[in-house]
Amino acid sequence: QVQLIESGGGLVQAGGSLRLSCAASGGTLSSMGWFRQAPGKEREFVAAISWSGVTTYDSYSVKGRFTISRDNAKNTMSLQMNSLKPEDTAVYYCAASAGFVRKEVDYWGQGTQVTVSS
Repeated sequence: QVQLIESGGGLVQAGGSLRLSCAASGGTLSSMGWFRQAPGKEREFVAAISWSGVTTYDSYSVKGRFTISRDNAKNTMSLQMNSLKPEDTAVYYCAASAGFVRKEVDYWGQGTQVTVSS
């Protein structure tokens, strides 16, 4: 059973940066990614990365500001978030899939809160 543990959330002012990390245990999956859910909204895709490092972003909201990366040797994944905006406030979830995480998530983390103040 794969377990995903997120860390790195917190409170930051608009324009600031945060780095989220996700540590996986119990196995490795080809596709990993980040989703987020703001209050009163549906969970939405943020970014994904394949085992070989191919990345996919939600181009409308985060591309150019967020960077996803992974360290296969350590079984970890990160999301570097720069130029944060109040609308980035959400619970951020780490996700993993044996296929493509944007299409089908096999495992979820518990989530970490990111709050961006204006």
